[in-house]
Amino acid sequence: MKKKVLSAILSVAMVASLLVGCGSSSAPAASEAPAATEEAAPAAEATEEAAPAVEANGKKVGVAMPTQSSERWINDGSNMKKQLEALGYEVDLQYAEDDVQAQVSQIENMIASGVNCLVIASIDSSALVNVEKQAKDAGIPVIAYDRLLMDTDAVSYYATFDNKGVGTAIGKYIVEHTELDPADPKTIEFFMGSPDDNNAHMLYAGLMEQVQPYLDDGSLVCKSGQVDFESNNTLRWDQQTAMKRCEDILTGYYADDELDIIASAFDGLSYGCKSALEGAGYTADNWPLITGQDAELMATKNIIAGTQTMSIAKDTRILAEKCVTMVQAVLEGAEPEINDTETYNNNVIVVPSYLCEPVAVDKDNYKEVLVDTGYYTEDQLAAE
Repeated sequence: MKKKVLSAILSVAMVASLLVGCGSSSAPAASEAPAATEEAAPAAEATEEAAPAVEANGKKVGVAMPTQSSERWINDGSNMKKQLEALGYEVDLQYAEDDVQAQVSQIENMIASGVNCLVIASIDSSALVNVEKQAKDAGIPVIAYDRLLMDTDAVSYYATFDNKGVGTAIGKYIVEHTELDPADPKTIEFFMGSPDDNNAHMLYAGLMEQVQPYLDDGSLVCKSGQVDFESNNTLRWDQQTAMKRCEDILTGYYADDELDIIASAFDGLSYGCKSALEGAGYTADNWPLITGQDAELMATKNIIAGTQTMSIAKDTRILAEKCVTMVQAVLEGAEPEINDTETYNNNVIVVPSYLCEPVAVDKDNYKEVLVDTGYYTEDQLAAE
């Protein structure tokens, strides 16, 4: 009897913890995300076996995620599924592995299965306009998750991080951690995100506001000349594409010079650049400043090791929680919490949004931002 009472108390405590407000490479295409391992996911997540039983409320939420090839999307999906199920919703979580048509089919199937709400992190939102109209015609509200759904009036709300703010933070870090002087110019190359992702354009805009004055006065020099987004973007944020482009740039423009700064928009791109630099013979003595985004586990280990300088931490637990509160409000006929009604124009409407705050992390503050908050454990960061 004592064991049963203790078990009941623990279950109630876990439900309460899941409902607390926020404070701070390949896989099967149509399957749910696997349970995140300790190596891949924030330490604060509960295991599926430990999750308490919650009475179903009869409503179903479809969650369409882009890929499991990136750690952050696995965490996003896992966090959202746990939180929605803790509220009693049935959850259909699908990953499309960066296959646009697979994502279209997954969403069509979700609509046909009778979901009450859709959460979509798009691969290429231009390909989703028709299926989003199907959802609207069926009376299914659509919430965009961390990637704005463009060219549609079917999207109700948007949960994301401040995407221009991410670029601003990266740019400020470069400016504040580099001795910039026209008399002693530093070289820089840009590795931006996917052209079909609106976030990538906003990040680039925020970054360039910070570094353009130093390009103009000669303190920063991009020897490849690939400063405009059209020449430095990376389709699907692909690591191998970034590595090949970095190899070509190093061979073509830095055979007799050194690259000082790599302005990378994503940790995966940073990994590709790291491999290219190692292949070109760069060492700790001439290693460039390398930025990133998402503070993935591998990126954080690289920051500790000195092969990546910084990243932008985006706590997926917080973003998932904000999106879950949007879903709950929509399904209960309430107004969700919004803090931006001006920024995110998708060419048809301005989408009401909630913007979470990105945080720059490096070797000086990663423990405070990532370990002390329980996002990672010291054991995860120390593991090979």
